[in-house]
Amino acid sequence: MTNSLNSLELKDFLDSKVEQYNNPLFIDSDPIQIPHRFSLKEDIEIAGFLTATIAWGNRKSIINNANKLMLLLDNSPYDFVINHQESDLEKLQPFVHRTFNGDDCIQFTKSLQNIYKNHSGLESVFVKHAEKDSLQKSISNFKTTFFEIEHLQRTQKHVSDPLKNSAAKRINMFLRWMVRKNNTGVDFGIWKNIAPSQLSCPLDVHSGNVARKLGLLTRKQNDAKALLELDTALRKLDVNDPVKYDFALFGLGVFESF
Repeated sequence: MTNSLNSLELKDFLDSKVEQYNNPLFIDSDPIQIPHRFSLKEDIEIAGFLTATIAWGNRKSIINNANKLMLLLDNSPYDFVINHQESDLEKLQPFVHRTFNGDDCIQFTKSLQNIYKNHSGLESVFVKHAEKDSLQKSISNFKTTFFEIEHLQRTQKHVSDPLKNSAAKRINMFLRWMVRKNNTGVDFGIWKNIAPSQLSCPLDVHSGNVARKLGLLTRKQNDAKALLELDTALRKLDVNDPVKYDFALFGLGVFESF
């Protein structure tokens, strides 16, 4: 298929797929439904961040476990994060999603508290090292800030570092949720200090395979180098909102087995 599409046809094809998937129906089967249950900015951020953190594996189990997690946080994640006492954290201990366990969950709650109490919240931490067309340095610095308090070594693996060649799929997905405009009702657009043009595509097995079939990506591994290659290709298609094509790549991969 790649060979038969010139770049204009490819853009038209992908734009039509964005249209098809970037709408509220997409929410029903996607983990983004969890932060959509909230209206307070900080609740959306924390619910989104925690949901994105456990967003690997089967989508149904991601959604089920993210729901369980919200319940453990009394369905007011921001209030819980800010006001919890040490004794409140015990009930998080049984939580588990694949390799993310109760210890990690407790650590995340403490790190988030530090970020909201001492760094003005998630958005300002990510804004801090943002570059003109990349947030990869931001993500790396976010990880440093996240683990600046006393922490369990094991929990570090649950926050990716693009400067160590990770594609950081889950954090890039979270950033897409927060930054892209809400004009179709899917992403939130609640972060005004980062532009959609600075985002990177959440690169995973599905989007990677589709991108290779379409000739947008040649690198075999889904790592930071592949992400840069994909981002560069997507910016040629839409410099202001390159990550909208995540909907096309993901939809083609997951729903159409393209």
